Amino acid sequence: MTDTSLAARGAALDLLEAVLRKKIPLDDAFDAHDGLHALEPRDRGFVRLLVATVLRRLGQVDAVIAASLTRVDPIRGDVHDILRLGAAQLVFLDTPPHAAVDTSVATAEWRGLHHYKGLINAVLRRMAREGADLVRKQDAGRLNTPDWLWLAWRTAYGTPRTRAIVEANLIEAPLDLTPKTEPGDWAARLEGTLLPTGTIRRASGGMVTELPGYDEGAWWVQDAAAALPAKLFGDIKGKTVYDLCAAPGGKTAQLAAAGAEVTALDRSERRLRRLSANLERVNLWAETLTADAATWKPDRLADAVLLDAPCSATGAIRRHPDITRLKTPEDVVKLASAQRRLLAHAVDLVKPGGTLIYCTCSLQPEEGEQRIDHLLASGAPVERSPVDPAELGGLAELINDRGEVRTLPGQLAELGGIDGFFIARLKRTT
Repeated sequence: MTDTSLAARGAALDLLEAVLRKKIPLDDAFDAHDGLHALEPRDRGFVRLLVATVLRRLGQVDAVIAASLTRVDPIRGDVHDILRLGAAQLVFLDTPPHAAVDTSVATAEWRGLHHYKGLINAVLRRMAREGADLVRKQDAGRLNTPDWLWLAWRTAYGTPRTRAIVEANLIEAPLDLTPKTEPGDWAARLEGTLLPTGTIRRASGGMVTELPGYDEGAWWVQDAAAALPAKLFGDIKGKTVYDLCAAPGGKTAQLAAAGAEVTALDRSERRLRRLSANLERVNLWAETLTADAATWKPDRLADAVLLDAPCSATGAIRRHPDITRLKTPEDVVKLASAQRRLLAHAVDLVKPGGTLIYCTCSLQPEEGEQRIDHLLASGAPVERSPVDPAELGGLAELINDRGEVRTLPGQLAELGGIDGFFIARLKRTT
């Protein structure tokens, strides 16, 4: 076994611990892991795929491990994580059994877990024989979805649509790109599909930085659902737009590319630096400002305001499978309260007759539909400005009966799916 192979498994073990026990988002843990920077891109890609697979399939993985254990007493966390990594390789990633078993045993030895080598070897060898049959009998979507999310979605959307959501969350999302100009030409150059909404879609995998147009800043990575809010302003050339909670900047780039005079706010200076770097790569400009969008007071009102509010991100699980292991019902309650304050203040930043767009990448009604209901019931000087299907490339199924956009994983399956998003467009009345 090579040192690189061991280093990769060791890094995967570290990342799994960071997410499951320290509650650190996978992207943050990945970026902060010094050992990963020493690996080749291919090995870093394997580490991310392995950890993401464990997180995406954790319910199934743990059920297979439990069925393969003969002991009933709990096993220590790091040993459990080694088994999880081995199980994911055996039953989901088609790693040759000898490689999955041997690297798992070697990882245990490398970590000083000598007394557990026999257990890990026996469990994984049994799993190599029986794991595939066990997986075939599992209800994958239900097993991998925490109870609180399953129940919340079933209440909001019914069982059939909830089933479609959880099944879609098991499939790695494709790569979506927003072109600055000439979407048809760039779709051809990128060997992608042009969606009705204008997003270019490619199969996932590969190095984004090596794709045509990256160096010249012709496009940026942005899920098809996340690209919708900025489009709903219509023609904003020359108009003043405040982009609240703007980082990492995909929507800011859309607004700037459309010719708007954009002020992009975020309370995190670190995230704003990332936004600025992203804008620089695509040769676009916006004024950036570190500020709390719930209290910021500009010297003039805007023609348009975009509030992409911080949320639980339960609509983006197919891209970020760690969300199911990090978020709780209590997070939704806290975030909904913050969204209420942000939305009320955002109204005050818009000129009479101007447009406010509120959006979240959450499937929870408390962070979407209920926020607009509460705002309107409070007497705020706004009214709904319903979205027309033509604004979404004719995709009427993405619009609810109130004229708001509500996308769900499971929709547009024939096109490769879409993240879950809520978008409301409001007009300031007085």
